[in-house]
Amino acid sequence: MKVREILRVKGGTLYTVSPDEKLTCAVETMAQFDIGSLAVMEHGQLVGMLTFREVIATLARQGGVLGERTVRSVMDDHPITCTPETELDQVRPMMLEHHTRYMPVLDGGVLMGVISFYDVAKAVVEMQSFENRLLKAYIRDWPDEEAAARPQAAAAAGGAV
Repeated sequence: MKVREILRVKGGTLYTVSPDEKLTCAVETMAQFDIGSLAVMEHGQLVGMLTFREVIATLARQGGVLGERTVRSVMDDHPITCTPETELDQVRPMMLEHHTRYMPVLDGGVLMGVISFYDVAKAVVEMQSFENRLLKAYIRDWPDEEAAARPQAAAAAGGAV
């Protein structure tokens, strides 16, 4: 399965923020839409990712106060990315190795969407469920040994008569 299939199922909604936006406004957007990340865009280009991880780390360092900080001051300015053609089997180890929950999907420098670890896990579960149903249908239609032997025995008996 490719990343483009996850994006197709997920839909085209993309949440972005400017790097010069106040961090408090970005957090309000994340809370309003119940999302864990915002793609940080400047001049039509992805320049970073803001996730709840950066927000929580900032709150911990600043005694629970975001103050006048901007998104640029706390964002991940080198997020790992993938393309729509990246195979899911490549994405999973990348996300695990880099301990990332959100991955921007770029196609020739154009942001196509952001996939989450949840999106990846859901796709894997759905793929395995589909394979399980196919295997169960195959096994259910498997001829038993006695039924398979009857036509051969009947043919042998008919040939001897």
